[in-house]
Amino acid sequence: MTDVLIEKRGHVQWIIINREARRNAMNDDVCNAIIAGMNAATADPDIRAVVLTGAGDKAFCAGADLSAGSGSFKYDYSKVGLAFVRLMKVSRDLTLPLIARVNGHAMAGGMGMLGMCDMAIGVDTATFGMPEVKIGIFPMQIMAVLQRLIPSRKLYEMALTGEPITAAEALDIGLLNYVVPAAELDTKLDWLLSRLLNKSPTAIRRGKYAMRVTEQLNFDQAAVFMEAQIGTLALTEDAAEGRAAFIEKRAPVWPGR
Repeated sequence: MTDVLIEKRGHVQWIIINREARRNAMNDDVCNAIIAGMNAATADPDIRAVVLTGAGDKAFCAGADLSAGSGSFKYDYSKVGLAFVRLMKVSRDLTLPLIARVNGHAMAGGMGMLGMCDMAIGVDTATFGMPEVKIGIFPMQIMAVLQRLIPSRKLYEMALTGEPITAAEALDIGLLNYVVPAAELDTKLDWLLSRLLNKSPTAIRRGKYAMRVTEQLNFDQAAVFMEAQIGTLALTEDAAEGRAAFIEKRAPVWPGR
């Protein structure tokens, strides 16, 4: 059994961390396989969204594999860019919607996995935490994605105490979009995907790219950049089809170009 399963389900690429016995803990091989899955999704013009989840119903991802012999936190400093950091960069540059299907607990690096996704649906029994201080380290890398996502006061509390929060609290602070009972997780996921898959794939791809770029710009720079982006988008086949469908009062048939 491979540690990461890549499954194409219609227009959606599923990436499943398949290490249920280890609470879907990650290592370099897992990170590299997820990167490969995202790259494959980007290269496939038929894919319009990516779902990231864990196997089973206990854990989304428990963070780094801390089992004996796993090699966690033993870095080769002759190399630039750890596998997990590369994964976060690839996910941030992904121009497809990336949805976390949080089937269970998300801890430590699992919080980073969650934070790098665009949207997240979680089961109401899941807990969320950064327990690194309990074993003498700190959630350093995942701060790159969590500092923009979790309000500062709560982020400091979670990181400095190492204590977890509930799914209801995660929803309240904006870490999750929706919280549902386990039996309703896939129904809610399908509902969210349906709201994405009937929209222009070109607009979504270019829109995600533009949003990512403008995070680093001030207002004046962002306004100029977005002006150019809307002009470019208006030249696409999807934009022409969208206008035609609106005039003809019909559902658009997106070329995806």
